[in-house]
Amino acid sequence: MKYYIIAGEASGDLHGSNLMKALLEEDPKAEIRFWGGDLMQSVGGTLVKHYRELAFMGFVEVLFNLKTIFNNIKFCKKDIATFQPDAIIFIDYPGFNMRIAKWAKEHGIPTHYYISPQIWAWKENRIAAVKRDFDYLYVILPFEKDFYEVKHHFPVTFVGHPLIDAIHNQTVISRQDFIKENKLEDKPIIALLPGSRKQEISKMLSVMLSVVGDFEDYQFVIAGAPSQEYAFYLPFLKSKNVHFISNKTYELLNHATAALVTSGTATLETALFKVPEVVCYKGSWASYQIAKRIITLKYISLVNLIMDKEVVTELIQEKCNPKNIRIELQKILDPKHRNEVIANYSLLEEKLGGVGASKKTAQLIVRSLSK
Repeated sequence: MKYYIIAGEASGDLHGSNLMKALLEEDPKAEIRFWGGDLMQSVGGTLVKHYRELAFMGFVEVLFNLKTIFNNIKFCKKDIATFQPDAIIFIDYPGFNMRIAKWAKEHGIPTHYYISPQIWAWKENRIAAVKRDFDYLYVILPFEKDFYEVKHHFPVTFVGHPLIDAIHNQTVISRQDFIKENKLEDKPIIALLPGSRKQEISKMLSVMLSVVGDFEDYQFVIAGAPSQEYAFYLPFLKSKNVHFISNKTYELLNHATAALVTSGTATLETALFKVPEVVCYKGSWASYQIAKRIITLKYISLVNLIMDKEVVTELIQEKCNPKNIRIELQKILDPKHRNEVIANYSLLEEKLGGVGASKKTAQLIVRSLSK
């Protein structure tokens, strides 16, 4: 069978790579053509476009890049038509993927959405397009099944969260080897996960690093995004207590004592590694003003959304300042508070359904094509 996969971000590349491995186990003769990144490329198949060419952050930034986005959509349709896949698998990235899905459905190509769009957060009116354009929807958050099936009468399959697979499959190295390999100090580590796009990294690192001088007994380690060059991070590496490693986020979290994390998938990854965290987010003024008027969720981090309570502190926009970061970081370094957070993390993992999301999804896709 021929599969066309579209992932437009770093997290999609991770989950796409694990899904590709599972697809090849179920269908060893599979031909795969994809939009993704280095992780998907390492599995095999043919990379059409790298996600670093597609990542635009925020409402305003998207407006400035509309021409590029529309050119990518046009090119994608043409590439699919030439490849003639038996199925298209969409991974998150809804702004782009839902446009392609509409076209694909009109052309009779089976459409599978793995990691469904977060229309429960905003743009709930997209449900009409989801029902119209997708043959199969695989959801990864426990509350999404009720959202689609009970509220909107659209059948979906809860497959569990693929992050559990990704973490379960990682190779663990000892703390001593990790410190030696990355030229770190023999101090407890505070991990900094500032995101993957240049705009958010610049904004978030500036405020995260403002507290370095208040925690001299710890070392701060920036998790470099695979999509960015080392030179981009150099201006932030002025303190001897600040270190940098690239494309080793899981290894870093495996040995971190605490973390400052920009909202997104990284908040959940950090929790699954049982690392107490403070969620920090600061967008452009215009993007934030738009977002707060259309997003009605109580929380921005996946950890709190899944648990439906504040397990981790969220410092958003003006609350994301040096004073508040210092106070909240001190809290999660306190043993009593740490233990409470970690206990909640264990409950969170139970809710996410255990290992096997990639395998379950691959089996369902292959089975659907054999009918």
